[in-house]
Amino acid sequence: MPDEIQERAGVPVLVCDPAGPPVATEQDALDLVGAAFLGAQVVAVPANRLDPRFFSLGTRFAGDVMQKFVNYRLRLAVVGDISAHLAESSALRALVHEANQGGQIWFVPDLNALDARLRTAR
Repeated sequence: MPDEIQERAGVPVLVCDPAGPPVATEQDALDLVGAAFLGAQVVAVPANRLDPRFFSLGTRFAGDVMQKFVNYRLRLAVVGDISAHLAESSALRALVHEANQGGQIWFVPDLNALDARLRTAR
């Protein structure tokens, strides 16, 4: 399936294909922002599409990517199992916890969890 805008819980979401190209540069993140401008409010990126540097906070890649979405007033949902990354980094656990308390960046296990989150975020 290609990346496509779907209405999920009444919100237009750019659902990214798990088999799509990796998000390995800031430009890759900006490309998703551009695709979202076709009508999405949220971009749902499968965790497996994110370059491993995203989960290693010392690289600052996660911060750079997340800042792009914040700057363009788009919500970012990282969708998928990131438990292996969380087990390796207390800093990442803290980031995920803090992000999930807010309304801009979320880490969710699957699209059903994203739907539930969207329903309560109105």
